[in-house]
Amino acid sequence: MRATNLRGRGSRWLLSAAACTTLILAATAGQPADAAGKAWKPAALEKALANPSRPQADRDRDADRKPAQLMTFFGVEPGMTVVDIIAAGGYMTDVLAVAVGPKGKVYSQNPPVLLKMRDGIYDKEITERLAKNRLPNVVRVDADLPATAEIPPGSVDVAVTAMNFHDVYNRDPAQGQAFMKTVFTMLKPGGVFGVTDHVGTDGADNAKLHRIPKHIAVESAKTAGFVVEAESDVLAHSGDDHTKVVFDPTLRGKTDQFTLRLRKPK
Repeated sequence: MRATNLRGRGSRWLLSAAACTTLILAATAGQPADAAGKAWKPAALEKALANPSRPQADRDRDADRKPAQLMTFFGVEPGMTVVDIIAAGGYMTDVLAVAVGPKGKVYSQNPPVLLKMRDGIYDKEITERLAKNRLPNVVRVDADLPATAEIPPGSVDVAVTAMNFHDVYNRDPAQGQAFMKTVFTMLKPGGVFGVTDHVGTDGADNAKLHRIPKHIAVESAKTAGFVVEAESDVLAHSGDDHTKVVFDPTLRGKTDQFTLRLRKPK
């Protein structure tokens, strides 16, 4: 993974719920950390995420979604309070639950309208994922942002949204800007907002393609008060020329994506 510093450049589960919980706690209890005893080593997090406490379908997706690299790039550490924004079925929620460990907390947020889409598929998926307290460090939040009753302002260390900002912004740019500001308010001073999305091009029908030009996300972040601290090419795919809808069967799961680390100033 190459990271470029930009500062200043403005299924069903195969295991019982009890067994899964035990495995998650075991995976996180003895995790290798840096000298300060906090940060994950990438290889150690990869090993923890390979644990069968996670559904096989999720682990099959890891090669394309590279969760260990993303978590270390975003700075997710054990004990943190984090939020998966627009979590859908909860793939990233599960990743975050491992990354923050049993002493951390994960808010898994979904707008109610999303949970009703496609005959409620995302509601069914997230319900099954969290059934019988399988992920005890996860709090489900079925509410539109800012959801301040569930997620107090200034309480979150890291927020993550994966391939969602394009839908919010393309529906209404003002709504996209408000989205950024809401996350900014949610974070603690010094907190991070990690954003990944499908790369779009200016002049294209990005709403139809489900894409967004990176510079729009960057500009929206800066307007909301974020410092665009760094970007990574961990999810880049040179074979994507940005002209196809992201659901195209020849491209799905392998779109060219940008990855941004946005920092709320202290």
